[in-house]
Amino acid sequence: MARATAVSDFLSGLFDRRWIGGDKLEAQPIEALCDALLSTGGQVSGRQIASAILRRYESLKAEEKLAFFHHLNDALDLDATAVAELAARYQDEPTPAHFAALSKAAEPRRQELFRRLNQAEGATAALVRMRVDLLRLVKAHPELKRTDMDLTHLLRSWFNRGFLVLRQISWDTPASILEKIVAYEAVHEIQDWDDLRRRLHPPDRRCFAFFHPAMPDEPLIFVEVALTQEVPGSIQKVLAEDRAPLQIEEARTAVFYSISNCQRGLAGISFGNLLIKQVASELAQALPQLTNFVTLSPIPGLRKWTEAQDLPTLPFDELAAHYLLEAKRSDGLPTDPVARFHLGNGAAVLEVHADADASEKGDAQSYGVMVNYHYDLIQTEKNHEDFALQHSIAASKPIKAKARSALAAITRNSAP
Repeated sequence: MARATAVSDFLSGLFDRRWIGGDKLEAQPIEALCDALLSTGGQVSGRQIASAILRRYESLKAEEKLAFFHHLNDALDLDATAVAELAARYQDEPTPAHFAALSKAAEPRRQELFRRLNQAEGATAALVRMRVDLLRLVKAHPELKRTDMDLTHLLRSWFNRGFLVLRQISWDTPASILEKIVAYEAVHEIQDWDDLRRRLHPPDRRCFAFFHPAMPDEPLIFVEVALTQEVPGSIQKVLAEDRAPLQIEEARTAVFYSISNCQRGLAGISFGNLLIKQVASELAQALPQLTNFVTLSPIPGLRKWTEAQDLPTLPFDELAAHYLLEAKRSDGLPTDPVARFHLGNGAAVLEVHADADASEKGDAQSYGVMVNYHYDLIQTEKNHEDFALQHSIAASKPIKAKARSALAAITRNSAP
């Protein structure tokens, strides 16, 4: 009660007559500012308090940020007893009024706090950065997962497909964004500006990214595309410095060879499936001669999984085919994270290639093996449903044959 009175007095002093500026706000504890933001009804004052909270948060030390998240987690949690009582009341009498009361009680107050924080200028980007800290703290303080679930719920709404803007990244894109493409590339490191130019400038190369209106200069995710005649079997050929660019009218295949998420604070919010399908659709309309849409993808879990098994000596392509089709987690989904992503999007395993990634990273992940996933724009929806409902993996005949050959060798090796 004393706390409530103190907060009420604080709010009265701030808002009853006229807005009192920044110095008064900066003197308040961040927890009091959060309470004030939840209590005020004025849009102008609300934005100013939200801005003050976000500025204050950025200046907090690590232990102060932990205390801030614990405040959100505990003081702004839902009242489980009230929720149970209101749920019982609604079950007995499902009126709109009872439904409204239950819905309000079932939402933790921290969700409304995040919504009001998002009123401030630059707030969306600030909240994405805030989640980076929260994700780090959740590892040592799993109870904070409750707060992370609420923030993730809101971020999924704010970053849904209706708000995303697809933009092509070209050599003429502002340097500030190109620098971020270099920094965020997560699959095949961009060595320098010359390397970036080779990926963007030739007529047979494309790059597309999703942006959000609230973060117009920050790519959320981007995909690099090579336009080729045939399905490629190595990343060395795709990124070769001395390759001759293909005339665009000769291209028959669009190769998605690198997909990079850019914002750690949006981890767990999937954009990749939307990006690939929209880019494939846009390319199909712009270049109707394209007949194949494939990836050239890493197999990041292959080597680790293989070294944990007692397997006979197998050709690397047979080993990879067996791994992609047969290695499963306890929930029945593929062990490999990239496989889960593309198969979940409705792609099919098309082919595997030994010596496809000669980099140190490629050897460490998969003995240098890479895989093509095929996006058949007619078949993807059925493949997606089969995978989601039955964990069924769509694969080409050559891949199935290699997997069968590997299984036969494993069976012979295990026979007494």
